[in-house]
Amino acid sequence: MNRIEERFADLKQKAQKGFIVYIGSGDPNLEATRQLALAFDRIGVDVLELGVPFSDPLADGLVNQLAAQRGLESGTTPAKVLETVAAIRKQSQIPLVLYIYFNLMHRHGLEKFINDAARAGVDGLLALDLPPEESENYEALMAKAGLSVIYLVAPTTPESRVELIVKRGSGFIYYVSREGVTGMQQKVSEGIGAATAKIRAHTKLPVAVGFGISTPEQAHAVAANADAVVVGSAIVNQIAARLKNGDMVEQVSRFTESLLSAVKNQPMQKK
Repeated sequence: MNRIEERFADLKQKAQKGFIVYIGSGDPNLEATRQLALAFDRIGVDVLELGVPFSDPLADGLVNQLAAQRGLESGTTPAKVLETVAAIRKQSQIPLVLYIYFNLMHRHGLEKFINDAARAGVDGLLALDLPPEESENYEALMAKAGLSVIYLVAPTTPESRVELIVKRGSGFIYYVSREGVTGMQQKVSEGIGAATAKIRAHTKLPVAVGFGISTPEQAHAVAANADAVVVGSAIVNQIAARLKNGDMVEQVSRFTESLLSAVKNQPMQKK
């Protein structure tokens, strides 16, 4: 098992929910990314998703688009993200997923990127724009490297395709709780329970729910039907508001801890 699988196995044994954080790599710089990763590990974040900045982030809303832009402006490249992962690994074993657009891997060389990622200490990849139907070679290379293949399931995904997707994934399934791009929302979808039940009918993989969760109350509500809760834009927005603050890492960690506590205070039903 890699670190993702080990973490979810441990959470299941302890009957606990997982908490997953997304931030943009290099926002505002890669040293801040390293420091944030270590801080998230200290407060108990279960998995950290690092967005690899891309010039055309079609799946992302404005908050994460601006984070990607700041990452590009700070000189962040896929190779430098892997260097930062290796630096994180010197002090932390927090499970790490790269949230990445396929063109970046293709340009690097797919097999080389996957092997370089594994060597750096990455545990899984979430390729935003690579459909499972076109992923056979990718999945084989990922399995050989010991990396989890994280796939997205959307509210509009037909059940026949849900079955295909979840059988191809590993580590966990990421359920996008609403249609559209990433971003904070005033309320969470009311259909999460039915959607996660549909996914669980076809897989034993943990189901993580994200997109739009921005308050402790929302995180707590989503945790009732999820194995893990994913928060991204709300945390990225906290980073953006404190770019020039010397205590940015501390302040962002404090906000993140409020969300984490809301998730962890709701016990998981043993299956």
